[in-house]
Amino acid sequence: MAWDFETDPEFQTKLDWIEAFMREEVEPLSHLGMAVHGSLGREKFIRPLQQKVKDQGLWACHLGPELGGQGFGQVKLALMNEKLGRNGLAPTVFGCQAPDSGNAEIIAHYGTEAQKTRWLWPLLNGDIRSAFSMSEPTGGSDPLTFKTRAVLDGDEWVINGEKWFSTNARYSKVLVLYAVTDPDAKDPYRRTSIFLVPTDTPGVEIIRNVAVGGGGEIGGGNEGYVRYTDVRLPYDALLGERGAAFIIAQVRLGGGRVHHAMRTVGACKNALDLMCRRAVSRTTRDGRLADLQMVQEQIADSWIQLEMFRLLVLRTAWLIDKHKDYQKVRKDIAAIKVAMPKVYHDIATKAAHLHGALGVSNEMPFMHMVTSSLVMGIADGPTEVHKVTVAKQVLKDYRPDNDLFPGYHIPRLREEAEKRYAKELGELREAYAARGGRRDAAKAEAV
Repeated sequence: MAWDFETDPEFQTKLDWIEAFMREEVEPLSHLGMAVHGSLGREKFIRPLQQKVKDQGLWACHLGPELGGQGFGQVKLALMNEKLGRNGLAPTVFGCQAPDSGNAEIIAHYGTEAQKTRWLWPLLNGDIRSAFSMSEPTGGSDPLTFKTRAVLDGDEWVINGEKWFSTNARYSKVLVLYAVTDPDAKDPYRRTSIFLVPTDTPGVEIIRNVAVGGGGEIGGGNEGYVRYTDVRLPYDALLGERGAAFIIAQVRLGGGRVHHAMRTVGACKNALDLMCRRAVSRTTRDGRLADLQMVQEQIADSWIQLEMFRLLVLRTAWLIDKHKDYQKVRKDIAAIKVAMPKVYHDIATKAAHLHGALGVSNEMPFMHMVTSSLVMGIADGPTEVHKVTVAKQVLKDYRPDNDLFPGYHIPRLREEAEKRYAKELGELREAYAARGGRRDAAKAEAV
């Protein structure tokens, strides 16, 4: 029986190294702001840290050895990502940043050798960035409402349409684009295909860069609003089979949702740590915040929420390792996707509140956390859609009771029990009657 809550010593050593590396090198670097993210800054600050990660054998661990990764299972990735989730710079340092990690995964699975040479290896090496260009201004991420069209003209595709929230489009070299190629296909989920579009292709226009959250100037964000106008691509720009976008998306999004949840565990733990540090440090006229019962309640509720969520994430990771098939774990993946924004929002909000005015200022990370929690309820499918998935998967195991009263109606269950044990009940009546006492007579009558 394998049911264990311990980490093997060899991998624990790796986790201990990650913990120290995050604390001593990644987290201090993240406070330098944009100085880290320019091309010169990346060479000066990021590249040396990435090399240290590679030297430890911890680079791009979500990928197999044939792609330069470690091929770690999902449970190990979950334990790693709990550490990385504390800081937004960490995934880049460890070669698992979104959307590049998911885009690289589907190119590895479905790309031709030429596509892998041009896009996959530079992505894995961190030499280029990519964007996931799927959602649209009209219908969001619902693939059945997509308007962007790709029409075959000779041996070229001609693409027209608009995409919304194409993350990192402004920094990307390639756009992973979803476009309708077969609008009349009988199966609505076979109407859309995926294309690898060089960002500098004529006709590709970034209308503006949308920022997440309040504040900042319009146009200063990282979420691209992209227009495709008569964009011409060779036929072999198609990724995978024609009409297979939905199938490919499930491979990408299933893993992406799990990894988001893994990192959110780390973000929640960070918020809880800061909340507790504030509680034991801040003093009011009635004593420390930590000594006030309402504060204790908030800390207890946050710890319980986090532990339940963490265990659900780890169990889901274990199921993926067991089945090697995201489709067999759809319910569990959807469940952690539903739980993720609520747990994150609840803990981050409590942490902000406990810090008072400082907590809602831009001198603390909590408002960014709260905004991120709202993003988690939208990214990779809204919470409501995933709740429907959970419910449908749960209900598959049940069959209807078609009688007037349900099968679990207590009078019916009693009648069935009396029939099943009729012999024993008869013997019991005779035994009580033979004893002849008043109380025994009453018991015999009751039986």
